[in-house]
Amino acid sequence: MRNVDAAGLGIGDDYPPRIMGVLNVSAESPYDPSVYDDPGEAAAYVDEELIDEGADIVDVGLESANKDLDVLSAEEELERLDTAVEAMESTAGDAVWSIETRYHEVADAALSRGFDMVNDICGFADPEMPRVCREHDVAVSKMASPPDLERPGAIEAVDDIYDALAMNGFTDKTILDPAFGGWSEAKTLGDDRETFRRLREFRGYGRPLLVSINRKNFLRDLAGRSTEAALPVSLAATSMAVERGAHVIRTHDVAETRDAALIGAAFSRDRTRVAAASDVDTAASNRDADAEVAVEELDVTTVREAERHLDRLDAPLDVAERAVVHSYEISGLSEAAVGALRAATADGPAAFALGEPASPDAVDAAGVGETADGPGTAARGLLVGTPEAIETVGSRVSDVSNGLDHVFDEISTALR
Repeated sequence: MRNVDAAGLGIGDDYPPRIMGVLNVSAESPYDPSVYDDPGEAAAYVDEELIDEGADIVDVGLESANKDLDVLSAEEELERLDTAVEAMESTAGDAVWSIETRYHEVADAALSRGFDMVNDICGFADPEMPRVCREHDVAVSKMASPPDLERPGAIEAVDDIYDALAMNGFTDKTILDPAFGGWSEAKTLGDDRETFRRLREFRGYGRPLLVSINRKNFLRDLAGRSTEAALPVSLAATSMAVERGAHVIRTHDVAETRDAALIGAAFSRDRTRVAAASDVDTAASNRDADAEVAVEELDVTTVREAERHLDRLDAPLDVAERAVVHSYEISGLSEAAVGALRAATADGPAAFALGEPASPDAVDAAGVGETADGPGTAARGLLVGTPEAIETVGSRVSDVSNGLDHVFDEISTALR
């Protein structure tokens, strides 16, 4: 995973989660507590409600991204830049300042006047944006978006988000945002939930991730909460997002989100990471004394996630089927089913371990398998293997019992 330096602020797996607080200088923005048109009041808000509460980054919006409003031109955004710059210059606290825009002209002007990074809500739909960010040597957050400056984040199929993130390439300091929220009429709450479930997949480019999920509809709807009452669901999702690999959380609720992000980071799974170092074994064998070896254990839980990393490395994708291991407890097994599973795993495509017989109540609850001597004698065991191996076992035990066939049909459907 590539780390990014944002004006001295490290972002990536080697750093704690970063909090991006929001300041809007757009009267039409929907979240009133963050909207200011007076630079002094904006600066006080940034100091007291953002930086003092733990924001690492202050993201300044010049216009609302509401899809129902007219899009401002670059010239109209530039007219609002003075307020943002004055607020930045009047702020006492220390933070990285990010300008939210879709136009390279606005990004160039803001960076020239003291801003530290760019939050491109149209994901390089302006093809000059990468050049501007490279010339200023700044970090840039790039949101998944169609190649259209008037349709930020309006990706209407979850399967298209990954490719959209690559539009017009990356800079060395690009941070990726898969785009949550109502950017498109065709985008459903279910689409946002599916995007969240697949968050690890977007790590496949090997670049830090930013998520903006604060009080979003796809979370509020699950709990039946209004925007004002939706903070708890945002915090729950924040911890989950960080555990799943997010590095920057954009929020209006800084202090609470910071705490939730720290909890998510503390309980994320430790993964092996060893920086490049001289390979003494290689040197000792007089092969290549300058060789360096590094290792990073990838956060991969599905075949699709493995495919993303393989594609990034230009490696054969068929390895993906062997990159993830699943474990299944199967109960209600007859003697014939146990024998079939043992035979099917004898040569190692998967592993099967037989446990103690289940209780009659447990067997009845499982509702699968047949036994010759009644439910009290039904066996249970653990089947472990890669998707490819599990499919192989399923084909080998086909027709042994109706219950076993049903189990492997369900497993096969889930694996696909």
